[in-house]
Amino acid sequence: MFTYFDKETAPKESVKQMEQSVAIFGMLPNMHRILAGAPATYEAYNTVYNLFTKHTEFTPLEAQVVVMTSNHENRCHYCMAGHTMGMKLAKMPDDIIEALREGTPIADPKLEALRTFTKELLDNRGHIGDDRLQAFLGAGYTKRQALEVLCGLASKLISNFTNALAHTEVDAPMKKYEWQHPADRT
Repeated sequence: MFTYFDKETAPKESVKQMEQSVAIFGMLPNMHRILAGAPATYEAYNTVYNLFTKHTEFTPLEAQVVVMTSNHENRCHYCMAGHTMGMKLAKMPDDIIEALREGTPIADPKLEALRTFTKELLDNRGHIGDDRLQAFLGAGYTKRQALEVLCGLASKLISNFTNALAHTEVDAPMKKYEWQHPADRT
């Protein structure tokens, strides 16, 4: 139903974003090919994701805990495969990757507090109450980081919802990390 654009068929406003995506990934991922059809949305996604991963106080692993929790909760087959591949390439711990893919607790208490906080924000549309915020802060995170989680979730709203709408085909390099939400497995 949605078009997979390339540089020749995309709106001209998306070409610069597409070139940046190719420079980062060495290819134009299918999700980016779809987002190219809406230049403002494509730029918003790239900008917010970059801000979250490069300009917050989270470590790369912590950032992945936030985005993978969103991928799980929003049942994003595409993002789960892509971020799993990225985490494996970055040699992040397999037990953490598996917990995030299954939606189960992470053994590390601080990372689990981040996963739980992120999940509660999603489940409650931000209305988690002071006790849950205090639990997050008590795990060693800051009020700044509480707000920075929102930056990660904003980027994931665009990507997770794009893939839900478009049923984005998983790119060939990500195929071995294909995923289905545990509740949908038979």
